Amino acid sequence: MIVAGLMSGTSADGINVALVDFPERRSGAANRRKTTNRAKDLELPKFQLVSHWECPYPSAVRRMILQLMNAKAASVADLAQLNFLLGELYAEAVLAAQQKSRLRVDLVGCHGQTIYHQGSLRRFLGKAQCVTWQTGEGAVIAARVGVPVVSDFRPADMAAGGKGAPLVPYFDYIAYGDAGTGRIAQNIGGIANLTAIPAGARVRQVIAFDTGPGNMVIDAVTESLFGRSFDRDGKIAASGNVLTVVVRQLLRAPFFRSRPPKTAGREEFGSEFAAQFLHMCAGSRKEDVVATATALTAGSIADALRRFVLPRNKSYQELVVSGGGGRNPTLVRMLATEIEPLGVRLRLSDEFGIPGEAKEAVAFAVLAFETWNRRPSNIPSATGAKRPAILGKISYA
Repeated sequence: MIVAGLMSGTSADGINVALVDFPERRSGAANRRKTTNRAKDLELPKFQLVSHWECPYPSAVRRMILQLMNAKAASVADLAQLNFLLGELYAEAVLAAQQKSRLRVDLVGCHGQTIYHQGSLRRFLGKAQCVTWQTGEGAVIAARVGVPVVSDFRPADMAAGGKGAPLVPYFDYIAYGDAGTGRIAQNIGGIANLTAIPAGARVRQVIAFDTGPGNMVIDAVTESLFGRSFDRDGKIAASGNVLTVVVRQLLRAPFFRSRPPKTAGREEFGSEFAAQFLHMCAGSRKEDVVATATALTAGSIADALRRFVLPRNKSYQELVVSGGGGRNPTLVRMLATEIEPLGVRLRLSDEFGIPGEAKEAVAFAVLAFETWNRRPSNIPSATGAKRPAILGKISYA
């Protein structure tokens, strides 16, 4: 069974497509009738990444997404139009991947574009609730590609009492779990998040949470000061000096001190945070400001390891980095320096056969495959859910 996984992250720079082969073909109707409780009986799927591509968003689409993410008020018409437009763009990405690979997909797993995520309870019209919104119409993808689509993965976990994130830990457990080596899978997208897998761990022993900003603040600062959407190869940061006082002050913020499970997004580290960051760095060289934003990402990851991960288990030896941040040599170097005193070695996910930029797309192909087989794929110890949950909604062609 070939499953196309689609991911577009909080940086909103485009769509990652991964074609993943599940050779056991466990998707028959008889298998779909059986639900497995992962905490008690974990049947791990076998898969192989066939190919992957990145499809940048048109600049006007990216501007609209970022505008709607940060809007205190947004047009309902714009939100509805964007939902269907992204469905078309996701479908085009899958069709292009099929043509390039000369393969026909059987199923699509689409994370969608996060517009809003509130993982903590807040009262609305007298009712306390957690809410999330990933946009990109699954029915449009199914109609254009001609195969079923699993989308909107997060609400099922939230309905079970979880924060709806992170969901990639299930994939991390499959890809990086090892009997003798404890590993921490660190994804650095717009937001940075980790999955800590002790040596020989069972799934209920896995912990995961968002550590703070990944590329989000770096990108915002680079855009504001240099008119570039990101710091290519970390060259700007490499030419600057870190404002250590600013990093230390920011790491005292409540988010970094709060215990997991916890999630973050543009609500915590978006335009308002970037404006505050720039204010704190006022009067400094522009290169120093970008270097400081980069150091904040590295420092917040190391701080999370020190506070919440390493004290719980002594088996951790490796930090496996994926996501766009893994392509920033300056960030990778800063992070390696930060974690060296902790006795943890930095590795890249590419060393495990999963290109860093493709990892989350592969993960949502895996989650879609499990949903198609009616098997839960959240990890309650990571999201805070009261029980395992089958994730997503299926749109049929």
